[in-house]
Amino acid sequence: MNSKLLFAALAACLALAACDRPVVVTPPSTVPGPAGPAGPQGNTGNTGYTGSTGSTGNTGATGYTGNTGSTGSTGSTGATGAPGASGDGTTVIVMPAASAPAR
Repeated sequence: MNSKLLFAALAACLALAACDRPVVVTPPSTVPGPAGPAGPQGNTGNTGYTGSTGSTGNTGATGYTGNTGSTGSTGSTGATGAPGASGDGTTVIVMPAASAPAR
């Protein structure tokens, strides 16, 4: 029984010791130099295709023609005027006023 207990304790120590290893970080040994020149610019991509034009819509239906209105009633005839007086046979001539002579 002592050997089983000793074996279990030894296994537990090894398991715990294997899990807790610190990571060693080594700093870089040299300082990097200045950056090099920029590379050439890449090619421009292709332009996509233009989409299709949509279909033209249908023409709407023509509306109905309205009904013709009723004709109005005929108006009454006006009153007849009184007859004029008969003349005495003389003729009257109206002359325009004399204008000033042109200069």
